[in-house]
Amino acid sequence: MFPVLNNAIFQFVMKFLIALGDAAFDNLPVIFAVGVAVGLAKREKGSAALSGLLGFLVMHNILNFLLSASGKLVDTTGMESTQAKLALANAMQTKVLGIQTMDLSVFGGIIVGITVYFVHKWAVKQELPAVIGFFSGPRFVPIATMLCMSVVSVVIFFVWPIVQTGISIMSVAILKSGPVGTFLYGLLERALLPFGLHHGLNWPVRTTELGGSWIINGEHVVGTVSAYLASLADPKITAIDPTITRFNGGKFVYFMFGLSGAAYAMYKCADPEKRKIAGSLLFSAAATSFLTGITEPIEFTFLFVAPALYAVHAVLAGSALLVMHLLGAGVATPTGHGFINLVIYGVLQGDKTHWWLVFIVGIPYFFIYYFVFKFMILKFNFKTPGREDSGEVHLASKKEAREKIGVQIQQVGTDEPQEVKSSYPPIDFSKLSKEEKTHELALRLIEAHGGPSNITDVNACITRLRIDVKDKSVVDKNTITSQLEAMGFAENGMQMQSIYGAYANVLKMEIQEILGIGE
Repeated sequence: MFPVLNNAIFQFVMKFLIALGDAAFDNLPVIFAVGVAVGLAKREKGSAALSGLLGFLVMHNILNFLLSASGKLVDTTGMESTQAKLALANAMQTKVLGIQTMDLSVFGGIIVGITVYFVHKWAVKQELPAVIGFFSGPRFVPIATMLCMSVVSVVIFFVWPIVQTGISIMSVAILKSGPVGTFLYGLLERALLPFGLHHGLNWPVRTTELGGSWIINGEHVVGTVSAYLASLADPKITAIDPTITRFNGGKFVYFMFGLSGAAYAMYKCADPEKRKIAGSLLFSAAATSFLTGITEPIEFTFLFVAPALYAVHAVLAGSALLVMHLLGAGVATPTGHGFINLVIYGVLQGDKTHWWLVFIVGIPYFFIYYFVFKFMILKFNFKTPGREDSGEVHLASKKEAREKIGVQIQQVGTDEPQEVKSSYPPIDFSKLSKEEKTHELALRLIEAHGGPSNITDVNACITRLRIDVKDKSVVDKNTITSQLEAMGFAENGMQMQSIYGAYANVLKMEIQEILGIGE
């Protein structure tokens, strides 16, 4: 497609990067096994990680043994690679880390991770008799995991074929649902977001047979992510199958354009004297959504002030998926539906993705969101940023939005945070180097969370800095959002969550280094 790129050095570098990517996408099940175990474990995460890997290996070795002993193990000796893969697929078998086993996809990794979590939670506290006391605590977890996973594997051997049949039936039903199913998926996915349940809908579709099953370049591929990447890699495919991207392509439309239109509508509806402050917040949130696909700051803002606006947003989101599906759009991304990923996974892939449809559909959706939101805000006098009765202008946090609509998610404790005055004078972070800014922010975040003695753990997800505290009443959330550049703030029990986008992980590591603590 691009003759200028056809040189040996560039091709070597790009194929090298593809090999790096394949290392992750080809091994998602084992990554889930280790990742879920580590993510759920509250302490001794190293022991949990080792047990996750060991449990995964035990499960598939036991399944291989049971398939062989029962005569169900497919013999692929003498078959060509393509024939062997199809024969395994027809028998619901596959090879994982070189082990021929039942095809559990990422469900297998999730089962292992959750099992290891419960085993780890119990085993890490056990004190064994003195003669074998060396194996107490974290050392006992892998041993207990092996025993427990052997039992779980036997259960899976008998139960999974029934589950797999059910998944196949659901997959066919989803694929046959057509454009109406695409619209309902988009509507439901946004509707589940306030409850934190949207990942339960997204990831099975992206990574398992629930999202569909295709034969691409002679290989059996399940899940929309794997199917999309396989389609990009197959030079014989000139247009991506829209059934692969039907739950994905329309998200670029409302992540990049729709929510930007909503932000502009809220800015235009702000009181003139508050418009400058509201604009700086709203346009920052809109830019984050447009570039990276991180939508929380803006979505939870209008969910908080007016659930009716969010309901309209959910309908418009479903319609965006529907329109892109009907137009035959073939653009998708593993995650993050922003401009950066559109360029990487759409534009640079050429005509086969029909990436231009994002702009053809997106620009009208900008104006649809703008006029619909502006009409509703003015008609019903919704208190969007810049229209508040108080003098404060801010974006609502996830916690505020959920409390407004009555959603409770693992809340522990009842004390409300109290305002705490910072001993640090205000500072212009733009005058500091990146390293100085990170260090200064880390110091001030430590103080804003009550100081080192009040902090029990520091972690981060993709967009959030997560700091566990002993006493949340001394946490200064106002300083965090107004002076320390957080895009939002939320609580989950004694865990304080500050939204910093991709910067969250950098701050996490700096705070850990200052406090002298590890993961």
